[in-house]
Amino acid sequence: MQYKSPARTAFVIFNTIFLTLTAILCVLPFFQLLAVSFSSSSAVEGGRVIFWPVKFTLASYEFAIMGGKFTAAIFISFKRVLLGTGLSLLLIILTAYPLSRPKDRFAFRNIYMVYFVTTMIISGGLIPTYILVTKLGLLNSLWALVLPYSLPVFSMIIMMNFIRGLPDEIEEAAIIDGAGVFQILGQIMLPLLTPAIATVGLFSIVGHWNDWFSGLIYMQSTKLYPLQTYLQTLIMNFDLMLRMAQGDFTKLLALMNARTGRASQLFLGALPVLIVYPFIQKYFTTGLVLGSVKG
Repeated sequence: MQYKSPARTAFVIFNTIFLTLTAILCVLPFFQLLAVSFSSSSAVEGGRVIFWPVKFTLASYEFAIMGGKFTAAIFISFKRVLLGTGLSLLLIILTAYPLSRPKDRFAFRNIYMVYFVTTMIISGGLIPTYILVTKLGLLNSLWALVLPYSLPVFSMIIMMNFIRGLPDEIEEAAIIDGAGVFQILGQIMLPLLTPAIATVGLFSIVGHWNDWFSGLIYMQSTKLYPLQTYLQTLIMNFDLMLRMAQGDFTKLLALMNARTGRASQLFLGALPVLIVYPFIQKYFTTGLVLGSVKG
């Protein structure tokens, strides 16, 4: 039995209540958005929708899937996430592994570390980056959304510190057995790096999925917008996206308005991350903590 002082008990009760209320406040706007998306336009305009749908309808979801550019935009975002996350993980691992080695095995480690950390502090700026992307011929290309963010230094440092936390004896035993560098990295290190890979992978997935600004400046046609850029344009100007709709949706538009249309597409945009996160959560804390304890 563990003795708990009255002060400790009071703290636990207060902390539990406070965190529960905070969690509820974070979740309530999401439920309100969901209720609006399933409600009729008349109920929403009348202010009768709070946290439960009124005059339940799927009109806004039918319009999101069948009309406009939502389906094309979400497909572009999926391609961006898969390509961007895969490339980021490859570059993060290939960079973090040599930088985690001792100085006697990588003579220029400190020089490279200064270079990478400097890029975290000093940025080239928006205009030089745009000019570079333009000169490379990447405008209106998926690579314009992927290459500028392919090596996040913060994630690389997490991975590097995680590798440093692994026992050196594992690698030494592999070297004695005649394993090469790529054999050690691919067959020994990668299985041990699962928590760190899941952590930085989640960072990359969320970063690519939620980024709307890159699509706005690098894509010159709305047909090439990724999902978040499309949703940002939708929120700012629903009438414009309505005019871009393909087909006759007179019946659906009679049951929905700009607010229900935005709510349904915002919920659909957040749904993939909500589905992926629970499967990665068990690795997330482990990778983040173990990757930050060593400097």
